Amino acid sequence: DIIFHPWKKEENGNQTRVILYTITLTNPLAPKTATVTETQTMYKASQESECYVIDAEVLTHDVPYHDYFYTINRYTLTRVARNKSRLRVSTELRYRKQPWGLVKSFIEKNFWSGLEDYFRHLESELTKTESTYLAEVHRQSPKEKVSKQSTVRRRKRAHAHLRVPHLEEVLSPVTTPTDEEVAHRIKHVAGSTQTRHIPEESPSGFHLQSVSKLLLVISCVLVLLVILNMMLFYKLWMLEYTTQTLTAWQGLRLQERLPQSQTEWAQLLESQQKYHDSELQKWREIIKSSVMLLDQMKDSLINLQNGIGSRDFGSDPEEKRKRFH
Repeated sequence: DIIFHPWKKEENGNQTRVILYTITLTNPLAPKTATVTETQTMYKASQESECYVIDAEVLTHDVPYHDYFYTINRYTLTRVARNKSRLRVSTELRYRKQPWGLVKSFIEKNFWSGLEDYFRHLESELTKTESTYLAEVHRQSPKEKVSKQSTVRRRKRAHAHLRVPHLEEVLSPVTTPTDEEVAHRIKHVAGSTQTRHIPEESPSGFHLQSVSKLLLVISCVLVLLVILNMMLFYKLWMLEYTTQTLTAWQGLRLQERLPQSQTEWAQLLESQQKYHDSELQKWREIIKSSVMLLDQMKDSLINLQNGIGSRDFGSDPEEKRKRFH
């Protein structure tokens, strides 16, 4: 599904074009295919049949965290001999937003593995093209070879001194910039990228966003459940502590001397009744708070079940596809 847009000449003399295509992914955490927007810039220092310097800004959509990073590939194609050229590729991974450590390592790991697969495929395609070209050259008649060689010899070659001043800076590979350059470049590229291409939301991207939101909701509910369990454990521990205190107090009371008169017996019974009422009130409050915590945990689990059910069955994939189109 590759689409080439025509070259456009900029005011600074460079030429740019946009290429849209679809790639196949093998990562189990990513969709099977992803759309790519590649913006190529050919510098004005490039000379026909001598040297071409092209920077390709690659934006891969529909993959996890695709809005955090992009890729810069610099292709330098120079002429070495009449039938020989040298291709040099420099690559840099740049970030629009700084992700946290685990996400950054995940991005870089998949970036380098995908990059190796891509250029390994490019190498095999170039090898096939070279073999086809050499086979065609060997099949040509001697007259065609002589005429082709004479045509090549008559072609004027651009002088080297005309392109040296311009190529000194653009021939350098993509290097790692300083922190200030990164901040300025991120702001500049982020703004220019939005004017070049605004990707539409695809079903795969929508699905990934839904999964991320669902995971966030589940994480919040699990944290809430852990807190409720800790509070419930604290309440049960207080119940056990109160029971042990009551047992120890009763043991101490038995060790005291028994009352001798009716007044002392009445005072003892009154104090025991007051203590019994206070302890009974404490038990009621503790049990009431425990029941409230259990009800809250039940409501949280019911909300989690309803949320998962509505996300799985509440939206029709056909409606998503129609909305995307």
